[in-house]
Parts: sequence; structure tokens; C-alpha cells
Amino acid sequence: MAEPDAKGATAGGASAGPAKAPKPQNPVFRMMGLPNIRMKLPSRNWCIFWGVVGTWTAAVQYDRYEKRCIQRRYARLVEHIAKEPLDAQQLPRKLSIYISAPPADSLVSAREHFTEYIKPILVAAALDWDAVEGRREGDVRAGLAERIRKLRYKRGEQMKEPIELGTEDDIEALRQRAGVKEWNGPAGDIVVGRHTWKEYVRGLHEGWLGPLDPPAPAEVPAELALAVTEPTPAATTAPVAADPLVTVHSSTTDDASPTASPEAQAEEKPKEEEKKDKKKKQPAPFNTTADYEHSAVAQTCPRSLGPTAVVPLPHLLGFWNFPIRIYRYFNKRKVAEEVGRETAAAVLGAYRSFEAAGEAPSEDDSSAQWEQQRLLAHEEADFHKSVRDRKDDNGKERVWLDDVVLDPRIAERMKRFVLEPEAEDRAKNIDTSSDKSWIKSLWPAEKQKPLWEGLTEDE
Repeated sequence: MAEPDAKGATAGGASAGPAKAPKPQNPVFRMMGLPNIRMKLPSRNWCIFWGVVGTWTAAVQYDRYEKRCIQRRYARLVEHIAKEPLDAQQLPRKLSIYISAPPADSLVSAREHFTEYIKPILVAAALDWDAVEGRREGDVRAGLAERIRKLRYKRGEQMKEPIELGTEDDIEALRQRAGVKEWNGPAGDIVVGRHTWKEYVRGLHEGWLGPLDPPAPAEVPAELALAVTEPTPAATTAPVAADPLVTVHSSTTDDASPTASPEAQAEEKPKEEEKKDKKKKQPAPFNTTADYEHSAVAQTCPRSLGPTAVVPLPHLLGFWNFPIRIYRYFNKRKVAEEVGRETAAAVLGAYRSFEAAGEAPSEDDSSAQWEQQRLLAHEEADFHKSVRDRKDDNGKERVWLDDVVLDPRIAERMKRFVLEPEAEDRAKNIDTSSDKSWIKSLWPAEKQKPLWEGLTEDE
């Protein structure tokens, strides 16, 4: 074993000096039974971990705080509408919300977008609304077109097969008998997302330019009709099983049990027909974009259609798009600003006409298009690649992929909600500094004095 030299070093060169004596513990802490905790900085890895976590948490909390401030600002801009008196025999204003499932996703994400950004402003103004939802491509188009056709039928246009009126129409008739008046001004619509906007424009043209009666089905050639009606030998006669324990299913049983009696099969068929009837099938369009110029505008179409607010819906999918998705996650305040501005404009009710082709101030090719065709066009780049595939459409109309086709007679009657400069300046001057921040919310709120404190009994 190597002996240490006079300086305290071994033959191997390793230092073996006396260990530093630990700092004595505070006697008070020692009497309390607490351990001797030495204050020191964490290691390098822990510093990196807490630095990254703290930075991300602070960025998220700051963005959410700014988003809430923006929503409060626009909510306070329209809250005076909730305080306006309303006649007992007057119905309140009702907006129509058109919302559809984003491409390659479900309707839940679109509903969450409405609940997070649009609904708080509508609630602050105490406005009523109804929604037209689409779970797949074309549902909003069919729903809006059906609404317009029903409105034309109520206004006196004739059709071969009258439209069946529902419960809402019966309630409307009862209100008219009771002397309740409808809202005398324009109600307006709010359209969420570029894909919904394209369906909205298509349904608007289908409703006011298309016929009231559905188009006649295409005639099937006689040869194909005979081929369909003539039963095949395999379908009419079932092969006989060699083994009595083996059962052979025939194509004429419609998945019925082969051992079931005729009475049981007769009971199962109505149940299957009821299930098929419950599934709502999307009706085919009553016209095409090529029929616009040859169609006449409905006689009951007003000279000015209801104004519309087009609300953005940023929605991006895909693993390789995670950098863009992370950036958007930290910048939700920008979405709140855009959506709040459009929603507040719809609530306040100021509107203007859409810019016609060639009226845009830009000098590029987009100036030759209508303003309706340019709205939220950048969102189409975020559509999932599975939606852009046209393989199995069989010539079917694809509203999300097709270009927006406008008829000048309908386009010039469309209006758009705008936020007036006075309202915009008023929104900028609204002070939200008195609102609680996410830091102040950690402390309990001060007790507010009741309104009657300090008053005498007579007062």
C-alpha cells in the first residue's frame, strides 16, 4: 500500500487531503428534529429540465391570459345589447350558425371551436341562435338548400309534392295567432371554416336558382333494366346440401336465419326497414353549377340576402406538421382576435355588400374574383391529403375540392358583417387591466362589501 508523502498525496497522484467539515446545523432546527438541509443549486440536468418546463408553462399561461383578455374586450363591446329592453310581443334576434366537421376529422373539434371562441360573445350579448351541423361533406349544402325551398313554399310558390311542415312551423303558426311579431331586421348567419363556407355558397345558389321539386331520376336503358329484373339461377334455386347438418344461405334471405319460420322472417323485415329509414340519406343536388346561367332567380328571392360573418377555423392534421401545430398552440390569442372581431361584427349588425369582381385594390390575378371566392382561401392548404383524393367520386360533385362558382345575380345580393371604425376604436379602448391575471388568481379574492352596508333602516 502506497504511503502518503508530506503534502498528503499518494504515490498514484490522487489527493487524499482531509475532508471539509460540514457546516454545523442551527441548534433551533436540531431541537425541532429537522435534518441538516444544505442549500445548494441543483445539478445541470435538473436546471435544464426546470428551465424548459418553466419556459413552456409561462408561454402557455401568457397566451391563455391574452386570449381571455381579448374575449373579455369583445364581450364588453356587445354586452349593452343584453340590457336593451324588448317588447313582450316581439321575438328576439336569432342568428344561424353553420358548422361542419373539418376534413378528415369529426364534428367534435368544430363544436369545441364554437364553444371556445364564438359562444362567449353570443352569450354576453344574450342573443339566440340555431345551428345547422354537417357531419360529412354536403350536409350543410343540403340543409341550407332545404331551408330556402321551404321558405319559398311558405311564400306561395307552387310545387308538385308539398313539403311536410314540422313542429317548428306549428309553433310559428301559434305565435302568429297570439300576435307575437318576428324580428323586423336582418338576422344574419355565421359560417365557420372555409369548407363550410363553400357549402354555404353552393346551398345558397341551389336554393334560390334550383327548382322546388327534386329532379327526375335518370332513365335506365332497357337492356340494363332487364338484366337487373331477371333473376339468376343461383339466386332463385338454392343448392341442396348433401349433409343435413349443413345449411346453405340463399341470396334471397337478406341475412335472415335459414331455420327461422316464415312468420319470424316477416317480423324481421319491417324492423330492418325501420332501421334503414332512421338513417338520413343526403339528398342529391337539385341543380349543378353549369345550370346557373340557364336558371331564373326565384320570384320570392329578396333583393338583399341576409348578411354573413365568415369565421376562420384553423385545423391541421398530420405528424409532420407538428412544428406548425405547436406554433398555433402557443398563439391562440391570434385566433381569438380574428374570431372575436367577426363575431362581434355579426352581433352589432353593421354590414356591407361583398366586393364585386375587379373591385379589389390588389393588382394580382385575385382581383378578378369575387370577394366570396377569396375568403379563407388559405385554409384549403391545411386540408388533409385524404380529402384531396378524387379517385372514388365517380363524377360526384365535391364541394370542398371544386372551385367556388358564383352567379352575379346571387353574389351581388349577398352581404357581409363588418365592424365599424367607431366600434373598433371603442374595443381598443376597453380596459381589461382590472381583470384577474393567472398570477392574481392564485390568491383568494377580497370580500366585497354588500350594497346595503352603511345605509340606515329608512334608506
